Formats: sequence, structure tokens, C-alpha cells
Amino acid sequence: MGGSGKTTIAKAIYNKIFREFEGRCFLLNIREVWDQDNGCLHLEQQLLSAIYKTTKIKIENTESGKSILEKRLGQKRILVVLDDVDKLEQLNSLAASGKWFSPGSIIIITTRDVHMLRCLRVDKLYSMKEFNDKESMEHFSWHAFKEPCPKKEFAFLANEVVSYCERLPLALEVIGSHLFNRKEYEWKSVLKRLKTIPNNDVQKKLKISFDGLSDDRDREIFLDVAFFFIGMDKNDGVDILNGCGHSAEIGINVLMERCLITVDTKRKLGMHGLLRDMGREIIRESFPRKPEERSRLWNPEEVLNVLSKDMGTKTIEGLALNLLPESVNPTQLKTEAFKEMKRLRLLQFANVQLVGDFKYLSADLRWLCWYGCPSEYTTANFDQANLVAIDFKYSQLELVWKKGQMMKQLKILNLSHSQHLIQTPDFSNLPNLKKLILKYCAKLTSVSHTIGHLKQVLLINFKGCSSLRVLPRSIYKLKSLKTLILSGCSLIDKLEEDIEQMESLSTLMADKTAITQVPHTLLRLKSIVYVSLCDFEGLSRNVFPSIIWSWTSPTNNFSPQVQSVLDLPILFH
Repeated sequence: MGGSGKTTIAKAIYNKIFREFEGRCFLLNIREVWDQDNGCLHLEQQLLSAIYKTTKIKIENTESGKSILEKRLGQKRILVVLDDVDKLEQLNSLAASGKWFSPGSIIIITTRDVHMLRCLRVDKLYSMKEFNDKESMEHFSWHAFKEPCPKKEFAFLANEVVSYCERLPLALEVIGSHLFNRKEYEWKSVLKRLKTIPNNDVQKKLKISFDGLSDDRDREIFLDVAFFFIGMDKNDGVDILNGCGHSAEIGINVLMERCLITVDTKRKLGMHGLLRDMGREIIRESFPRKPEERSRLWNPEEVLNVLSKDMGTKTIEGLALNLLPESVNPTQLKTEAFKEMKRLRLLQFANVQLVGDFKYLSADLRWLCWYGCPSEYTTANFDQANLVAIDFKYSQLELVWKKGQMMKQLKILNLSHSQHLIQTPDFSNLPNLKKLILKYCAKLTSVSHTIGHLKQVLLINFKGCSSLRVLPRSIYKLKSLKTLILSGCSLIDKLEEDIEQMESLSTLMADKTAITQVPHTLLRLKSIVYVSLCDFEGLSRNVFPSIIWSWTSPTNNFSPQVQSVLDLPILFH
């Protein structure tokens, strides 16, 4: 079952033996990632990139991914962990057959479905064994006391708590973390609650830790993550939650200390499935028969019922309606259905079309995530001055809006995979934008010169914008910009010498472009750390000497400008 320690044991094995293999990869949370947009493709790419330690081998679609993996995985003796698999199709895409792998390779799969493993005819099945009493106490003590044994004065209470956690590692960990550094009377209060919960109701036991959060804002952060933000970049989540009036940095740290949420090595917010379900059940239980009275709505059936019957209320703060693209025409809903949702902060759609006046959308909106946003949005009466994040991936837009919008709070604008987008919006009135993401906008040909107004921007990503020929000169005035990504912009053939004005630039990725000459001034940038440019890739201290050597090769003229760059001592520090 969930929380029994499958992933933890797989990690321990992986960490112990990975050095014995030529390639290795640990794919976490496959069930969760698979259900995300392009999840299968992302997992295939992650597996290939980890084994070959490069991002240069690109997978275009899931079928070609299977073919590439089948050819490539057998070339090395590898170790792979496939964590939390729940569908046979996941294994068919990532490890369909033992014939894919060379002799001596090891593939470890964690799952709750033993039948699926039998269908796959794996070589060995291992069922999780329960902790014994000693192991349970030790695991609990590490979280409750930060040492392997309980303190003497808490020994009796610790035994009682461990008994009621039924030796489930996740429950021992979460409740132990909740009790850390608490007084005896608080322990007794927790124990009293544990005794009232049926033995098989793990979620209610985990809820004790949620109830024990002293700050209501921490509870709100937990619930927002459980409903909407699993898999989101932590910094993006912090920006949105701060925009909702929460102290998100502190709150997320508190939740991590209590083992209620996680942040992985890629800075993505995560949560154990049982904890996620517990959070969603807390909200459902508040009004089991009246979803319109709940603070957050997530179940598609209930959401469609509420919206189609105009039953929305001011109680609703967050709403997600993610529908599969079952037909050519997306599901149509009236904007008037949102008229009474005055406190709506978080709104997420996929394959939904809104019909009517956008004035009905709450002025309190902080996050608008609309996958497949239709082209009609361009002419909509849209006035959302409080938005912190707009995510319009896979939109049908040619233009984002015809008239520039005043959005002083906006920090994230993501228009990736908008295949019809031909030009960027006017950026004049977006003074606090931090992230601009336009990956794979294949028809994008024009970037507004107002991009130079983005004085706070940290990331600009034009990856895969294959119709983009030139960047406006004003982009080089961005002194705050840390990361610029142009990889796959195959028509861009030049970076200006003005690039030295980007005094904060630390990462420049511009592979698979038409650029053949590196601006000399780039090498003067003291902030630059990582470069992928003109077939050179890696840390700047390694790449820059190679670039200089290519300039000074017999086929190139050794110019005075090159000499001036060679004389810069900072290159080799």
C-alpha cells in the first residue's frame, strides 16, 4: 500500500549499487508524471538523458521514443528504477522487454499492483514486509526525537503512538515529525485522537499532523498544493501563494519539516499520494453533498455540474476542470457561471471554451492556467490586474491581447506550444514579470521591442521558436536577466556585442541555431556560468577556452579583438 516504504527501499538499493553500472536513472513518481501534459514523452526523455548524460538526444514523440530507447538502452549495462508504476502502458513505453537491456542490467519497479508485474513476467517479486516493533520505534524516534530511541520520559507515550500508527512508515514519519519538540500534554492530546480513529483509516491518522498546524495560512498552503500545485516549480508556487496573501517561503518550510510536502532535486513541489488524497478529502467532507459550498473544486463531474447549473458561490476559492480532448470541439461553458465566485483565486482549465463576457471572472484571480485557450480570448473584455501567473500552454492564440494590459502583479507568463502565436504581447505594463516562457511557438516571428521594459525578468525562454529570425536590440538592456534560452531557434544567426550589458546573465543556451560566431563581449561577462553555443556546451570556464581555440585555428584569422579577449585573466580563474 501507499506509505509502506517502497520508494525509500528502492532509493537505498540504488544509492548502494549505482556505481557498478555504466548508466543509471531513477524515475520518480511515474504515476503522477504520466498524467501530466506530455508525461510519457517527458519520462522517456528523462530516462534517455540520464543514461547518456546529455540533453542532445531529442525524442519528438512517444512512439519514436520507444524505438530510440529500444535501440539505445541495450548499449550499456544500466541500472533503472521505475517508481510508482500503475499502468502496463507505462512499462511498455519505458521498459517493454528484457531484450531492451544488455546482460547484467537491473530494472527495479515499485508499484501497488502485483498483477501488472506478473503480466510483465518480471524475474523476481518482492512484497513489502511490515516493520517489527523495534524498527517502528526507531523510525518514529528519528522523526520525533532526532535520535534512534525515545527519551525516557516519553517512552510510554511513544509506544502508544507507534502502536496506533500500525507500523506504517509514512504515518510514523508524519506524526513523529508533528510531535517533535512538543510538550507531554500535546502528546497525550494526539494519542487521544489516534484512539478514536479506526485501525484501517490511515488518512485520518495523517490528518492529525495537518490539524496540528498552528497557522491557518500553512493549512491553506497545504491544501492549495494538494489540489493544484503538485509538480509545479517551487519558486512559481511561492510567487502565486504570496500573491494570495500567504507567507509561502516560511509556510512551505514548515510543511517540509512536518513531512507534509516535498521539494525534489528539480525544485518541484510534491506530496505523497495518501497526503494529497487526505487534503482533498478534508475539503470534500466539509460539504459532502454540496460541492458548490466547498472552498476548492477538483472532481470534473462536480465542477461541470456546478458550472453548467450556475451554482457557483462566493465560498469557492479554487477550481480545476481538466478534461481530455475527446472531440474536435472543446467543452463550452458560460462565463456567467462565475458571476458569484467573488473570491476565486486559482483557476485551471484544459480543453474548455468560455463563452460570454470575461468581466464575470473574479478580480481576485491570482493564477489562471488555461491549456488550449481558444483564439476568441484575444478580443475578450479581460481586466485581471491582480494576476500573478498566466499559463496558456497549447493555446490557439495568434495574439495574446490586442490592447496592452496593465498587470503590475504579473510575474509568470507561459505561452509554450502555442502553435498559432505570431507575435509576443506588449510588455510595457508588466513591470514585475520574472519569467517569460514561449517554448515551441513555431510561428512566432516577432518579439516586441518593449521586452526591454522587463526590468525584473530572470528567465526568457524561446526554445524551439523555429520561425524567429531576430531578437530586438532592447533585449540586451535587461540587467536582471539570468537565463536566456534560444536553443532550436534555427533562423537566429547573430548575438549582438551588446550582450555585455546583461550583467546578471549566468546561463546562455543557444544550440541548434544559425549562430556561427560568438560575440567577443560575451567572454567579458563575469556572471556567466553555463554556456551551450556553437556546438560547445558546459561550464563557461571549460567552454570559453575551446571557443577561443576555434577562433585561433588555422582556418580563422587571429584578429586583435580575439587577442584582447585572450588577455582577459578572468576567463581562466
